Amino acid sequence: MFTPTKAYYPYISPFDPCPPIKVKTYSTPPNLYMGFQPPNLPQFSPMEALRAGTLWKPFYDPYFSPYEKVKEGRS
Repeated sequence: MFTPTKAYYPYISPFDPCPPIKVKTYSTPPNLYMGFQPPNLPQFSPMEALRAGTLWKPFYDPYFSPYEKVKEGRS
């Protein structure tokens, strides 16, 4: 299953003076899961493409900070 956010659990040393971050997350772009670009992908209008940063809708991936509170309807 495609999920744009992945998580991993780093090693926590017993001698680390800082409080540990037990779970770290990172974002993966949608083009990693597509292989070759298929023909006739849906496109944004030119003005929407400038705002989104890509011409093709399947390649659009908005960034959300991991420190941002999760809003209703979004995981």
